[in-house]
Amino acid sequence: MHPSRRRFLALAMAEASLLTLAPARALAAPLIDNVTGLYPVEVARVAAPGSTADVSAAVRGWPGKIAVGGGRYSMGGQVAIAGGLHLDMRGMNRLVKLDPAARVARVQAGMRWRDLQELLDPHDMAVQTMQSYANFTVGGAVSVNAHGRYVGNGPVVNSVRALQLVLADGTVVEASRDSHPALFRAAVGGYGAVGVITEVELDLAHNTRVERVVTEVALGDYPAWFRRKVMRGDCVFHNADLLQPHFDAPVAVSWHTSGKPLTETARLVPRGQSYSLEQNVLFALTELPGGELLRSKVIHPLLLDKPAVKWRNHEASLDVAELEPRTRRVSTYVLQEYFIPVRHFAAFARAMAAVIRQHGAQVLNVSVRHSPPDTTSLLPWAKEEVFSFVLYYKQRTGKAARQEAGAWTRAMIDAALRFGGRYYLPYQLHATRAQFEQAYPEAAALRSLKRQVDPDGRFSNSLWARYL
Repeated sequence: MHPSRRRFLALAMAEASLLTLAPARALAAPLIDNVTGLYPVEVARVAAPGSTADVSAAVRGWPGKIAVGGGRYSMGGQVAIAGGLHLDMRGMNRLVKLDPAARVARVQAGMRWRDLQELLDPHDMAVQTMQSYANFTVGGAVSVNAHGRYVGNGPVVNSVRALQLVLADGTVVEASRDSHPALFRAAVGGYGAVGVITEVELDLAHNTRVERVVTEVALGDYPAWFRRKVMRGDCVFHNADLLQPHFDAPVAVSWHTSGKPLTETARLVPRGQSYSLEQNVLFALTELPGGELLRSKVIHPLLLDKPAVKWRNHEASLDVAELEPRTRRVSTYVLQEYFIPVRHFAAFARAMAAVIRQHGAQVLNVSVRHSPPDTTSLLPWAKEEVFSFVLYYKQRTGKAARQEAGAWTRAMIDAALRFGGRYYLPYQLHATRAQFEQAYPEAAALRSLKRQVDPDGRFSNSLWARYL
């Protein structure tokens, strides 16, 4: 049989098998986009499974490449592969098990953190570790080994007890630190390289009242101040904002446990709120004369001057819609993140600011967080204790703007590498192959494991097609 005819028949059979999945449905949606609107990926098929059995059937029935996506907040094609099958996991959003006494929950991977919070809050329980915003899926957060502003917790892997995975041959396995530990380590922070995460078992925390404390700290004093004031034991959330135009005066925002009366009585951030005010502020910050001073001199003091005591779950259930611009057609908002050893905090901050000034990058804010070393995941972004620098910036969507963003991103990565740091992988794929290899030398171990469990390289995406 001619090879092209054999390929046609294989694809036809795969589509037929996907169409018979129940209750999964096959959707003829060829483009998989992400929140930025940049770099959409044209795929062959999209399947929306509702169960682990559906995922297994889809994997066994598809002859080509397969990528996995949830909320699609990763920004560089990490959720899709050109010409492949996209598994849209958002329909797998059910609670599998909840044991408040043991502080354990097990969920399908497509559940969003906000949905889990709604189930936990009546039991006075909270998520132990997650991103700052609650819109992301649990499986997606595990796949990128996410973190948030939680003090002392490190990446989400530290709260993951076990994973259910579907492997490249459709086999379903339970992976943990004790069972299939190599798969467990590779799946957390592995961006779908070794299997599809279908269920996640998580440690939980108690919901508590927290009080906001705001402190201005000198740049050179911040690491010692952080150790003395934040790591004292009662701080739940912490970040420091480095603001335009110089990014050299940390404004530290800490949320400590408190017994004071609530200033915010809602237990969770209400769904579906309007954020038009925030959208107008974003426009003013980036488009109006003097916008760079508006936040540091007016908006930031107004927001942080008011006392705030609220539930932990309320502060953890923020809606990413508050960061969403009015439109992303001409310009878009993007993130980058760098993990820097604590001893190099001030030196990297100055180098970062120099790169921003040199390239005229429109960085609105840099948020600083902290993490202890990650001793579990195969591709750790924290090989030692680090401060993370999260850059939130605006860029135009045209080709020239994308090229310029690539240039200053590579300069930022070079700075991070120079100070013994690493860059985060869920964002635009501007890093060179050499930068990736220097930042993540453990990729060799991931390639070796992948050859064992996925010898045909079926699980892929734009990230791994470029670097793995």
